[in-house]
Amino acid sequence: MSPSARRRQEAGGKTRPGSPRHFLRLDDLGSGEVETLLERAVALKAYRRTGVDHANLIRRVLGMIFEKPSTRTRVSFEAGIYQLGGHGMFLSPDDLQLGRGEPIGDTAEVVSRMVDGVMIRTFGHHRVEAFAAASYVPVINGLTDSYHPCQVLTDLFTWYEQRGSISGRTVAWIGDGNNMAHSWIKAAVLLGFELRLACPEGFEPDPAILEGGASHATVMRDPRAAAQGADIVTTDVWASMGQEAESDDRERAFGAYQVDSDLMAAAKPDALFMHCLPAHRGEEVTAEVLDGPQSVVWEEAENRMHAQKALMEMLLA
Repeated sequence: MSPSARRRQEAGGKTRPGSPRHFLRLDDLGSGEVETLLERAVALKAYRRTGVDHANLIRRVLGMIFEKPSTRTRVSFEAGIYQLGGHGMFLSPDDLQLGRGEPIGDTAEVVSRMVDGVMIRTFGHHRVEAFAAASYVPVINGLTDSYHPCQVLTDLFTWYEQRGSISGRTVAWIGDGNNMAHSWIKAAVLLGFELRLACPEGFEPDPAILEGGASHATVMRDPRAAAQGADIVTTDVWASMGQEAESDDRERAFGAYQVDSDLMAAAKPDALFMHCLPAHRGEEVTAEVLDGPQSVVWEEAENRMHAQKALMEMLLA
């Protein structure tokens, strides 16, 4: 038995039969599990609006480690765990020895003995994987540079509550082949829909991730062609957190990839526009589209909480 395995076996009060269940990428779930979570999120949203008690995680503590700041991620997880009867513990690098160079595995060994689950929002995906490998409790990826599974789970929920199954539909991703694009690729394979990714040359998704989704995902150069007949048109900022120094170069590269009313006109008449937010009106999307009748961005923002509540129930209950 390895020293790490022995420590797990001997951990007082935190011994688990087998390894804990983590949510680091969307395909850590099966397609049936995704559908179950979406159905549960519908119910949890209804309970919240009608005042039905749904405190199913009483006394559960969610440690929330933020190496990248966020509005929606912090509020949705903290409010969500509270509504489920638990408590969210906000931890920044300044609150942890991570900020002084402690190995992430050592932090995981300590923190995960004291809480019931951990959500991490960080930079390199290897960091959340390293934490999960040493954790006694479920770990949720709140965002890494490679994947943003909670947001895509939310987007799937937003579609589901308004239109039903996404199987056989068409999604147009316009812009950078980033962590959101990677998570959409995973979703397309898992749930069986067509994904068209309109990306400028040099800004395509990771080749390995794209290869894994080749049966359902296609990279295109023409954003209007990608949007043609699409059920969902979605995008993200041109320069994500940590890419601010590239803003001018990215603005030039992505100038032709703005989602405006002409591009939306190429999609189906009842197509939905999605954006993970924050949005920059006049850059990746016009105000006319973002604030228009096809936009569901504010429902998406709220739905982060409901989708993640369903996820936390599944992992922490």
